Amino acid sequence: MHIFCANQTATKLPRCTSRTEVVSRPGFSKHVGVSSILVRLNPSRAKAGLSETPSPLLGFHTSPQMENENARLRSLHGEKNYSRELDVAVRVVQMACSLCQRVQDRLLSKTHDQVQSKDDNSPVTVADWSVQATVSWMLSECFGSSNVSIIAEEDVQTLSKSDSARLLESVVSTVNECLAEAPKYGLLIPKKSLGASEVLEAISKCNSKGGPSGRYWVLDPVDGTLGFVRGDQYAIALAMIEDGEVILGVLGCPNYPMKKEWLNYHHRYYRMMSKLSPPSSESWDKGCVMYALRGARKAWMQRLVHDGAEFERSNSAREIRVSTVDDPALATFCEPVEKANSSHSFTAGVAHTVGLRKQPLRVYSMVKYAAIARGDAEIFMKFARAGYKEKIWDHAAGVVIIQEAGGVVTDAGGRPLDFSRGVHLEGLDRGIIACSGAVLHAKIINAVYDSWGSSGL
Repeated sequence: MHIFCANQTATKLPRCTSRTEVVSRPGFSKHVGVSSILVRLNPSRAKAGLSETPSPLLGFHTSPQMENENARLRSLHGEKNYSRELDVAVRVVQMACSLCQRVQDRLLSKTHDQVQSKDDNSPVTVADWSVQATVSWMLSECFGSSNVSIIAEEDVQTLSKSDSARLLESVVSTVNECLAEAPKYGLLIPKKSLGASEVLEAISKCNSKGGPSGRYWVLDPVDGTLGFVRGDQYAIALAMIEDGEVILGVLGCPNYPMKKEWLNYHHRYYRMMSKLSPPSSESWDKGCVMYALRGARKAWMQRLVHDGAEFERSNSAREIRVSTVDDPALATFCEPVEKANSSHSFTAGVAHTVGLRKQPLRVYSMVKYAAIARGDAEIFMKFARAGYKEKIWDHAAGVVIIQEAGGVVTDAGGRPLDFSRGVHLEGLDRGIIACSGAVLHAKIINAVYDSWGSSGL
């Protein structure tokens, strides 16, 4: 299935004599669902960046059960059907994962000048800017620039400096390299390569302030940049918010191991062991995209597109569910690796009070949310130090995925996280608690109340 874009800068479709005529490019496979198949769209839908028939949850699930599920979602959301937005979001995140893998390999293979520091001394890489530009451009092409509003982490201040010409050149090259692969994901490529001004414009377009009304996308181009530059875990996180509510979320986790035991190892060691004993081409050893749509009561995971393969309808997606463990002694809990904006000591105290016996799983980025959604862990706790404000792009996608997979996410006071108040999670009560179920969640909440007075936070 091809995703068609609204803007005229995208490569135009060949003219067909029939609205439903299928055109196969010479020399390409005629297998249904691969990117070599182009379908002529109804002009009114094409103008809006929509396919002739919106695909049910990415088009992967065409069983009678899924048709019933789509009918239930249409009933839940009224006339609004968000399967189209989810479809595009997953394809775009798949592209972004591929981009990040290439950049990370280059960073780890030799010394590079592609890592910079922000004002708060946190790292930012060519991948951060390139992913933001790519996602911004693709969403604008598929839904129309005037219809797309985006909140994202990066700006163009560093790239626009006179001494950053080489860095900007690297970003532009990386973006065009990624966009050239768009057909592999069922997306259309630009008519010509983007120039520096167009890339900067795509990045700077991500300047929405959010709020309680309207629709906007929320992007963290590389969540866990420190993990990224160290060759460890990181995530590409994309969510869509409408009238203050997270409607859909997509998490791309390029280094997420399929065997949860590998989460306990630094990824550099994992890379070394993989080279000593390479996985077979048919195996699914690491890398996935997880996604969910509000109200679906299900979340899904699919493998990344690897080694020149194409994104196909048959690319197997499987449902994921949270763990059923509710005994604290058997539960695994996650916390951030960095101590700068979280209190490991208070988390350890809460864990002891509740009766958690396992060592914490310290993982970079929103991979912590992915671990809970997939059932690899049961608890995520984060209690920020005084003065630190949580950003919505660090949580939006992960929250909806855990919730639809059957889990619970609130602040430490038991209230839902409020994504309707701008870039920050304003009004957050002490911290964030995500659990696989209500039993563990209640125990954590009670332990926080009992311990907070002596926390010093």
